[in-house]
Amino acid sequence: MAVQVSAATEIRPFTVDVPQEELDELRRRIQATRWPESETVSDQSQGVQLATIQELARYWATEYDFRRLEQRLNAVPQFITELDGLDIHFIHVRSPHENALPLIITHGWPGSIVEMLNVIGPLSDPTADGGEAADAFDVVVPSMPGYGFSAKPASTGWDPFHIADAWIELMRRLGYSRFVAQGGDWGAQITDVMGAKAPRELIGIHSNMPGTVPADVSKALASNVLGAGDPAPTDLSDDEQRAYDRLSFLFTKGIGYALEMGLHPQTLYGLADSPVALAAWMLDHDLLSYLDIARAFEGEPVGKLTRDEVLDNITLTWVTNTGVSSGRLYWENSLGFFDIKGATVPAAVSVFPNELYQAPRSWTEEAYPNLIYFNEVDEGNHFAAWQEPEIFTTEVRAAFRSLRDETRSS
Repeated sequence: MAVQVSAATEIRPFTVDVPQEELDELRRRIQATRWPESETVSDQSQGVQLATIQELARYWATEYDFRRLEQRLNAVPQFITELDGLDIHFIHVRSPHENALPLIITHGWPGSIVEMLNVIGPLSDPTADGGEAADAFDVVVPSMPGYGFSAKPASTGWDPFHIADAWIELMRRLGYSRFVAQGGDWGAQITDVMGAKAPRELIGIHSNMPGTVPADVSKALASNVLGAGDPAPTDLSDDEQRAYDRLSFLFTKGIGYALEMGLHPQTLYGLADSPVALAAWMLDHDLLSYLDIARAFEGEPVGKLTRDEVLDNITLTWVTNTGVSSGRLYWENSLGFFDIKGATVPAAVSVFPNELYQAPRSWTEEAYPNLIYFNEVDEGNHFAAWQEPEIFTTEVRAAFRSLRDETRSS
């Protein structure tokens, strides 16, 4: 799978080819799992439930077919290029339609490029999906440093600012003089930072997990995490209070994974040694997403978040041994995850009902002074593109429609 890049600006084709012995060893390790006893509660308050993870392991070891994902990945153009000394893997699908708008989409944790596979086709070739050619995009989906088939940084410094700079350089290297950017989770942070850097080529951004929390609200939330318990600001609207309450719960009970990776990512050796440990760690993201994922292993997937899709993402992380390296991004980060980043370029925001928090319009307008689109959709969780690709595609098309006339692509 390794690709050697001989020149700093060279772009080389990439093909996924995982040796069969690696997949055989994966199954052996799954079947050799030493299980603990069941949780002592009937709900999810102690984490990933034993019945859920055992059903995942059973299906993973006996029915799941990684070659299906391998074929899906190899059906789209993939490449490697060196950016600031690091080999970066990316998907690049040029639209068959003229005047397509170049778009770079950034995934998050515990995601990967797998999150975007269901939206690449509809975004790049909308007429094949019942859409209009005028909504076409050239789609670029990079794997973040330390994720998937991108190289793992051997030194510190690859934080969201560094990644944002690399993505800007990637789009320039691909020949785009105008482009837009989209992201959720870490991708939202990186996209916001790109919007704050505001390079001349970047004409707009779209986020499905925007950074909108005002400084006084962020300070009160941080005090709750530290145990000081500062009260919430008293002048919050109903929407703002709901967002505050959701974030307060998230910061105090819902992001243990982020705290551990932000403090001691290297401690998580089990992610490299045990497939089941990796799977449980990746499933235990936020409660609403976990509940949807658990339903997939009960035979009732929510949206497109099927058990195969879930295991595609986990298996990609296993075969690339990026469980620990992907977590280091939390350690590198110095930004408040939901805080305002200072984006000045035209910005669009889509609010999904089961996102980590629902950004109020009032906060969004303050965070993005050049807000060109805001919409609250009816379905979907934190993994918007993955779970609800049709809604996500519709939102991305609508978000950037007003910017089309300004686009010039090579």
